[in-house]
Amino acid sequence: MKHRQRADARTFVYEQALLLAIAIVIASSSWSMPVMVEPGVSKALAEQRAKDLTNIRYQLDLSIEDDNKAPILGKVVIHFDLADNQQPLQLDFQQTPEHVQSISNALGAIDYEFSNEHLIIMPGALKQGTNRLEIDFIAGENSLNRNPEYLYTLFVPDRARTAFPLFDQPDLKAHYQLSLRVPADWEAISNAPLKERKEDDQGVVYHFENSELTSSYLFSFVAGKFQRVSRNIDGRKISLLHRETDDAKVARNLDAIFTLHHDAIHWMENYTGIPYPFAKFDFALIPSFQYGGMEHPGAIQYRASSLLLEESPTQSQLLDRAGLIAHETAHMWFGNLVTMQWFNDVWTKEVFANFMAAKIVNPAFPTINHELNFLIRHYPGAYTVERSGGSNPIRQDLANLNQAGQMYGPIIYKKAPIMMRQLELLLGEVSLRAGLQKYLKRFGFANATWPELITILDTLSEKDLHAWSDVWVNTPGRPHFQLATSDQNGTVLSQKDPAGLDRTWPQQFSVVSATLTERVMSGTNPSVLPTPWLQLNSDGFGYGLFPVDKQRWSDQNPSDELARGALLIDTWENFLNGSFNGAGSYFEMLLAQTVAEKNSLILEQALAQMYRVHTSFLSIDEQAGLQISLEKSLLNQLESTRDAGQSRLFFNAFCNIARTSPGLAYLNALWTGSKQLETLPLSETDLVHLAEILALRQPENAARILATQRKQIKNPDLLRRFDFVTPALSPEASVRDRFFHSLKEPQNRTTEKWVLDALTYLHHPSRLDESEKYILPSLELLEEIQVTGDIFFPSGWLNNTLLNYRSPTAVTTVYDFLAQRPDYNPQLRMKILQAIDMADRASHYQISNQHTD
Repeated sequence: MKHRQRADARTFVYEQALLLAIAIVIASSSWSMPVMVEPGVSKALAEQRAKDLTNIRYQLDLSIEDDNKAPILGKVVIHFDLADNQQPLQLDFQQTPEHVQSISNALGAIDYEFSNEHLIIMPGALKQGTNRLEIDFIAGENSLNRNPEYLYTLFVPDRARTAFPLFDQPDLKAHYQLSLRVPADWEAISNAPLKERKEDDQGVVYHFENSELTSSYLFSFVAGKFQRVSRNIDGRKISLLHRETDDAKVARNLDAIFTLHHDAIHWMENYTGIPYPFAKFDFALIPSFQYGGMEHPGAIQYRASSLLLEESPTQSQLLDRAGLIAHETAHMWFGNLVTMQWFNDVWTKEVFANFMAAKIVNPAFPTINHELNFLIRHYPGAYTVERSGGSNPIRQDLANLNQAGQMYGPIIYKKAPIMMRQLELLLGEVSLRAGLQKYLKRFGFANATWPELITILDTLSEKDLHAWSDVWVNTPGRPHFQLATSDQNGTVLSQKDPAGLDRTWPQQFSVVSATLTERVMSGTNPSVLPTPWLQLNSDGFGYGLFPVDKQRWSDQNPSDELARGALLIDTWENFLNGSFNGAGSYFEMLLAQTVAEKNSLILEQALAQMYRVHTSFLSIDEQAGLQISLEKSLLNQLESTRDAGQSRLFFNAFCNIARTSPGLAYLNALWTGSKQLETLPLSETDLVHLAEILALRQPENAARILATQRKQIKNPDLLRRFDFVTPALSPEASVRDRFFHSLKEPQNRTTEKWVLDALTYLHHPSRLDESEKYILPSLELLEEIQVTGDIFFPSGWLNNTLLNYRSPTAVTTVYDFLAQRPDYNPQLRMKILQAIDMADRASHYQISNQHTD
């Protein structure tokens, strides 16, 4: 092996100085300045490589054994054209030097350096024009997600470089040709179609065709003991892989899964005018997958439970599944065919996927109020961030791809589609569609930025879309709407910028008066309202904090579902902003709403609000006074409803809220099977959840309950998850302490969904006094978690740790942590402020009530 490894800090500093000196000398010649070798992929490095490199192709061979502890041996042959061979070339490989076994070019072994997560190829081993590098290596496993019997890659945003050497940036699209040697009883899929499958004494080798031009974060494969199911629909073969052991569950869901994919593909082809752009369409259902789904072209990955639904799914679950499938399918055009140039625009692929998904699901659910569905799915999540001290703009700055995971969050998934809907209102559906078609055709199999799209759309509008975008996209926050009375004009509605920057968010929404509904254009100039007005933002299109007439609930609760849903969301925002006199009265209003509400989407939102008020805002005495009547109300709804989906909602709500002896006895009867619900057959997953809830609420019986449930679990993946979270359910503080401290080791956080489930139990509302000690060490781990975890894990870690607290000491711990670290990572600081917001509000509410008393 020919390489030089920097042995210590002094050597590193010396060699960096030497490299800089060489750079100064060659800068005066025809050579260009070398880019500094630093961890991650800096924007400077990405820009230089995008200028110098073209025609990239990878031939990747990996040998994977059944033993998930055995190393994975690999070879990658990289073909590329190089415009400038006068300076070193950096390949990305976030591993230790011993993972590299050899590097050669067409003439033989070559010298190289290994520094700061990069393989540095010297100019003498390179030439202008076509180059070929061959690298033997031991694969890094940080992003290979190895489990007993299977593994899957997840390389977004910059984690391909943890597995093998490559140029890991989105605008260096390449062709990938993959060969996998795996055990004989394993299945495998990748982005490209299978070329051949060859068996030998050592197992089986899957040789895949060359992929289309693909960004490195989208390259992927899945391999393991999966069952394969294929369907041929309208001439297109679609295959899925799954590990579900419940054959009835699989059979119950298959038709819907395949149909939803087919319909989404057909809709996208029609909308874009571009046929499905990749050679095949397959997907894998992964147990405890980190995300709902990931859009790898030709090899989508989904969380299995998101698609394989239990019996009697709720309307929300059915919509979520349809929306998720539509979202990942839309990515084949928005994100995969046309990809952002840099991860500061990662939101563009997400906004289009969400925006299109909302349109796609409409035909599949003709009886659903789709405007209401859009409202419920987007506004509460966006407002969760916007009302916090950690609000961020949709489009953010990014200096290095190793920080790209922090770009993700509710703003790009929830607020951005709201922005797009307002943009569609501004342009009109026809013009927006025409602009998007032009964008896809111009940048197909290439990369683009948001300003490039706005430039295209700006030609289709008389408005200044760049100025419009600057407020909506480049700055954080939401407007606060204010009412004033004018003798001449009646009631006037205007926007106030809570940040004091004099911004306005141009937008449209409806206002209901006693006699009519009127569309209002809100922006720089105040709007005159119909008088007397009853409800602002009755169509749910408006974005901001709207004044609410509280009598609208009691006197004239809207009969229109959309207006009722918008009122519920806007009222909640007003409650959290301190516009109600007491949590008790708001709780009673919500409880009455859950009894009367027939729309499942609104019901789910009302139940979620009611649980949060009960858990975070009611005093202990108020909770006790309302507990019996609350449980009776939920139980009555659970047993009386004939709607299977609503039965699921009330079942989940009752599980979360039950704590009296009769309530827990009812849950125990459901768990043991002595009591059954007519409209809701309980699955294995439901029974596991019941056991976990009972273990929490009845600590004296926890060991017996958990041991009994463990013997009854048949699914091996579910059993592994159960064994992982069991210590977090223990009534013994010492067991929970050991489990929490085990999470400090990255290898114990590998299956992130399990970790998040366990954190929910560690920080359960029944244990907050005992678990508050975990807050500070959890915050101290955050920077490492951001480095070692996947994109949503830092936010999940924070939210599942902090959400249920309401004590001043818990909130102070968080703010003290930030105050003591003025130079803390700005993106992680924002995520902490987002996560602590609900606890902060609950804490202030408790203090305020104590002073009032």
